Amino acid sequence: MKRTKKIVLPESEIPKQWYNIAADMPNKAKPLLNPQTKVPVTPQEMEGLFAKALVAQEFSTERWHDIPEEVLDLYKIYRPTPLVRATALEKALDTPAKIYFKNESVSPVGSHKLNSAIPQAYYNHIQGITNITTETGAGQWGSAMSIACKQFGMDLNVFMVKQSYDTKPYRKIVMNSYGASVQASPSNITEYGRKVLSEEAGCRGSLGIAISEAVEMAVTSPNTRYTLGSVLDHVLLHQTIIGLEAEKQMELAGEYPDKIIACFGGGSNFSGISFPFLRHRFTSPAGSKKALVEFIAAEPAACPKLTNGVLEYDFGDTAGMTPLIPMYTLGHDFVPDQIHAAGLRYHGGGRLVSQLKADGFINSVAVEQTETFNAGLLFARTEGIIPAPESCHAIAVTIREALKAREAGRSEVILFNLSGHGLLDMAAYDEYL
Repeated sequence: MKRTKKIVLPESEIPKQWYNIAADMPNKAKPLLNPQTKVPVTPQEMEGLFAKALVAQEFSTERWHDIPEEVLDLYKIYRPTPLVRATALEKALDTPAKIYFKNESVSPVGSHKLNSAIPQAYYNHIQGITNITTETGAGQWGSAMSIACKQFGMDLNVFMVKQSYDTKPYRKIVMNSYGASVQASPSNITEYGRKVLSEEAGCRGSLGIAISEAVEMAVTSPNTRYTLGSVLDHVLLHQTIIGLEAEKQMELAGEYPDKIIACFGGGSNFSGISFPFLRHRFTSPAGSKKALVEFIAAEPAACPKLTNGVLEYDFGDTAGMTPLIPMYTLGHDFVPDQIHAAGLRYHGGGRLVSQLKADGFINSVAVEQTETFNAGLLFARTEGIIPAPESCHAIAVTIREALKAREAGRSEVILFNLSGHGLLDMAAYDEYL
């Protein structure tokens, strides 16, 4: 009997709701705080920065949230995404483990980021917002917001971390092609950007700095709101469509994962694949297979906030303009080394993931850049997809776990999220090769 290489759900099987893990967590995450008063932030305080519907999702403890029809129509451009059995990688590793990956690289912008960009643009549009600001590291979130804003007739200003602006020029061209304006961050068009440049003229930027600039522009410009590609609860909510699809696909494959792995920057990709499966830890009988899945966040050794960070209240940006967030953090003024996985160069993790890590429901591991590119090239040469540098972290940890299974003579099922392709990251591969 031939093995099925990939499982593709019909369009009718796109999930109609997002899953909110806050409804099921045994220990609720601490609230966001107003940095001046140190009391919990109110929805009204956040509505000057985010669309009202997104703020409502941020504060919600409802388990399921309906996906609007307009959002579903745009999801149909690329969803459901395939679940693929990595048979060639298994053979190369000579492992008894079965390796599956959810291929989010098939979206129009080549990553999972569109899953939240579409609803964020939609909710701003129906509120009558005409201008959006955002930041981007590797350019994937900026690309996603660019196409989403264009679909709803809104203007977008993107602050792109300068290191990526210089080394990933085609990402900028993608954003420009969709109609967005793109600035290298730190820039001269915001007060905070000018301050950073006055202190360090050659600053290469960070996600924290880019967020500060985008927030500043949003709060000082008319009819403008800010969007964020990770960290916050509503972003993680939207990304659960990944894991909800994967659950259905694993069932069709006749398998259930023993381990689920994803790269980790702020939490969107990791939460997207993990949260729908993790809910069974809270709702299934103790000791059952669904309650025993191991969840592993793969982060760069240059920015290991879950592995080496401290769980405390910290700002989400470098300038200290955001609410205080309870997170594993390396400090909001931490500027990571110039690694190629620019989308993971963020100092903190989302509050939901941080609480789950503190409670022992997820594990993390930090990986050196060389190991990640070794893994990425092996994956490309076996499975035929050149992965994004961020995704290489998940592949590296997947390979580690598959080799452990080989050493132990243990058959297990590993599922990882391929968050994006690396076809616009070839300068990074060229440098490595």
